[in-house]
Amino acid sequence: MTALPAPVTVAILAVLESSGSVVYGMYDLFLSAGRDWGLIAEGRPGPQLMQPLLVARASGIMQLSNGVPLTPHATLADCPPAAIVCVPEVNLPPGTPLGERFAPEIEWLRRRHAEGAVLATACSGAMLLAEAGLLDGLEATTHWAWCDVLRARFPRVRVHEQRALVVTGEGQRLVMAGGGTSWLDLSLYLIARSVGVEAAMQVARLNLIDWHAIGQQPFARLARTRQVEDAVIGRCQTWIAEHYAEPNPVRQMVRLSGLAERTFKRRFQHATGMSPLEYVHALRIEEAKQMLEAGDAPIEAIAGEAGYEDAGYFSRLFRRRVNLTPAQYRKRFGALRRSLARGGTP
Repeated sequence: MTALPAPVTVAILAVLESSGSVVYGMYDLFLSAGRDWGLIAEGRPGPQLMQPLLVARASGIMQLSNGVPLTPHATLADCPPAAIVCVPEVNLPPGTPLGERFAPEIEWLRRRHAEGAVLATACSGAMLLAEAGLLDGLEATTHWAWCDVLRARFPRVRVHEQRALVVTGEGQRLVMAGGGTSWLDLSLYLIARSVGVEAAMQVARLNLIDWHAIGQQPFARLARTRQVEDAVIGRCQTWIAEHYAEPNPVRQMVRLSGLAERTFKRRFQHATGMSPLEYVHALRIEEAKQMLEAGDAPIEAIAGEAGYEDAGYFSRLFRRRVNLTPAQYRKRFGALRRSLARGGTP
């Protein structure tokens, strides 16, 4: 058995002026990568692809800006090597002097960057990179309320207040997200960059991360396709996973099972929670989602690839199950996948 690679270590810098939602939100998303998709889709956790660590100036319980308590895993002095260092926002009035206040953290960021780590900031956290002298001559973004301050204090920095994500510097090792919930975009980008686009897409679906609130149906992956204990039904699941597009798939599964049709359907329903036909439709729709995300093939072609001769029927079924038309799904999630694949640049 091939040994799995070690999880990518991500150090999340926490300061008293951070908010709990951003610090713990990043922590949860990184911890979810790889692990939680298997739990939903197959009934068991997948491999943990990233290992986040909470890092602070000192050990012991600290209280973040919104009163949320946090106990760091490591201090600046004893933090192990990390491929990625994340800096959440600095929740202070725009223009507050930061250099002296965060001198230990700024020096730590300089060292980590010199050691080769990717430094990623959310919101006003980019100000600490500027204070460290790491943004001179480079593009940057930060929370809109801090953009004028960044320009005034660091005139050599090219500030792009309209951009939600900026990736710059030697080796593209400086990554900045803008204000508000853009830390979600930042986290997805870092997951895609370090462990793969598909892992980032899985995290996006599981956590309902989208540019607009549309409910959870478009993110719903087929949780009940997990392999079951009934060996006969499990064999049929394995077969249909490769042959879902064939004509009359339920009839072929009945033949493969060796059971009477009524008995097969009853056992299949009991084992999976779905009728055989519902199961086939669910597999086909999931495969269609992947094709819609990954390419520009016509809807009619995708319908055929998924096993539907009637593209109109496919589109109606897709909309009923996903709450979006195939074209709407492609526009929304295809754009997300392409953005992650090319490095998160809008």
